[in-house]
Amino acid sequence: MLPSGHRMRRRDEFTLTVRRGRRAGRTHIVVHLLRRDDLPEGLPAAERAPRAGFVVGRTVGNAVVRNKVRRRLRHLVAQHLDRLPPGSLLVVRANPAAATAGHKELAADLESALDRLLRRRA
Repeated sequence: MLPSGHRMRRRDEFTLTVRRGRRAGRTHIVVHLLRRDDLPEGLPAAERAPRAGFVVGRTVGNAVVRNKVRRRLRHLVAQHLDRLPPGSLLVVRANPAAATAGHKELAADLESALDRLLRRRA
């Protein structure tokens, strides 16, 4: 389970992350990462723990399927929180293919996308 302090809830943070963050797309998901260094000044998230948010649209399926995909993604991201830089924002968007994907496929896509995003600046 993703701890409460690591969840994104505000629309402006989602929008900022998707528009300004780096992106890595995979078959089942698209991951956007906005590091603390890239955040505009004045945002209070500068010293916080990394936070993650999830976008699972209607194209993925009905409410039951969307919630199932969201729960799987939350569980997977919780395992990778220690890899994210402090104060960073992460948005994971599910593609329609995520509805039929297994746990291992989603885990592989998330791992691959995070590896690419975190490797870019290292």
